[in-house]
Amino acid sequence: MKFILGAFFVLHGLIHLLYFGQSRRLFELQPGMVWPEGSWALSGLLGNAATKSVASIACAVAALGFIAAGLALLFGQGWWRPTVVDAAVFSSLIFLLLWNGSMQKLDNQGAIAILINAAILVAVLIVKWPEFKF
Repeated sequence: MKFILGAFFVLHGLIHLLYFGQSRRLFELQPGMVWPEGSWALSGLLGNAATKSVASIACAVAALGFIAAGLALLFGQGWWRPTVVDAAVFSSLIFLLLWNGSMQKLDNQGAIAILINAAILVAVLIVKWPEFKF
């Protein structure tokens, strides 16, 4: 179970790197996808160019958090739990701030990541699962 969960955290972090690439316009995750342009919270304040820079940095930081938590779990380090909690909260916050305010194409705006993060937070904080003895 430790291997599966650790690998899941690492993979979840790597998915954030896809959003990093999307925000830097290194590639398009889907044809015509303009995320994070039009962010309800940041685009009007910073403009789309700066919003894309903020998004790319934030996605990289979230990715590092999930990857670090996954590796910590795989190597039996007790700090995996607060690290994955911090990464899940940070990731959810950035996707909420970078959302364009529309209820259209939520999956292109990180809605699935937010659901995964919520499941991680419920499992780790409320259910206290999994409990590994290191």
